[in-house]
Amino acid sequence: MPLSDPTAYSHGSAPKTAILLVNLGTPDAPTASALRRYLGEFLSDPRVVEIPKPVWWLILNGIILPIRSSKSAAKYASVWTERGSPLQSGTADLTQAVAAEMARLGHHVQVRYAMRYGNPSVASVLDEMAKQNVTRILLVPLYPQYCAATTASTLDAVTAWMRRSRRMPELRVLNHFHDEPLYIEALARKIEAHWQQQGRPDKFVMSFHGMPARTLKLGDPYHCECHKTGRLLAERLGLAAADYAVTFQSRFGKQEWLQPYTEPTLRQLAKEGVARVDVTCPGFSVDCLETLEEIAMEGKEAFLSSGGKVFNYIDCLNAETHWAQGFSRLLTSHLQGWNTTVPADPKKLAQTRERAKALGAENL
Repeated sequence: MPLSDPTAYSHGSAPKTAILLVNLGTPDAPTASALRRYLGEFLSDPRVVEIPKPVWWLILNGIILPIRSSKSAAKYASVWTERGSPLQSGTADLTQAVAAEMARLGHHVQVRYAMRYGNPSVASVLDEMAKQNVTRILLVPLYPQYCAATTASTLDAVTAWMRRSRRMPELRVLNHFHDEPLYIEALARKIEAHWQQQGRPDKFVMSFHGMPARTLKLGDPYHCECHKTGRLLAERLGLAAADYAVTFQSRFGKQEWLQPYTEPTLRQLAKEGVARVDVTCPGFSVDCLETLEEIAMEGKEAFLSSGGKVFNYIDCLNAETHWAQGFSRLLTSHLQGWNTTVPADPKKLAQTRERAKALGAENL
């Protein structure tokens, strides 16, 4: 593969630092054709579906995409807004909020976002950064809990770009932040604000995205990190073990997934006489289809239709001010040792070099 060269190297140009936030992705529109493209890219990732490629290709293209694209398009249409996909607009808002906070803290860094699947792609954003002489990148997958299917896949996309790049930037990766005090505190403040207005529920449910159960046996720490987030948040909120539940949503296929499952848990709670549940999704940085449709709509219907009385979904942190501030402080700790002051003026650098040359000639 020939090496790419987005821009010719300019001697003496000031190096730049950037923070790249990467979220899962979203289709370009809530249509069957857009979903087919998006799901085709997403479900073709071997990190996401660990089935031998020839077998999975037949299943994916012969069964899943023809059937699931239209159904998924209808689900996306139910949460689509004037700004488009909630995940896209929410990620853009978080990026803007972090950029403003980093500037307020005195850091001269670019803050950009990309999508692992869909647009803007990781490769396209990295190409733009290279053209702007970004030489140091803090990569931030927007998944609080590490999982090979999400965090590692994000790094796959970055390293694929680096393999074809002539000039590779310095790279740091924020692997996870599931137990960071700033993250737990931001979640707690969000929930406490809701409870101050609505009162506390009979049961508090923390729903995380599901993964096949075999991933835990194979050594993926995701399950453990989800439970640690749940425990730390419950402790911060002063909840007893009987007051909350940690569950997993978004199952796919017939294999066993991490348990307990969210929807059956909500139905069972209602049947046991639990009148009110509050549900939040601490595994998502930004609200998306899985929170707004699967939980806030489908989860609500499951609970109420099973005898429950009140269902509240508590939004993700999104771009709320206190989270943008806390997140920026967390990111700052990962920039240690990198110069994030305002870069020198190229003209002044050139003048300095000319003076140095002249002094050198005088000393000969």
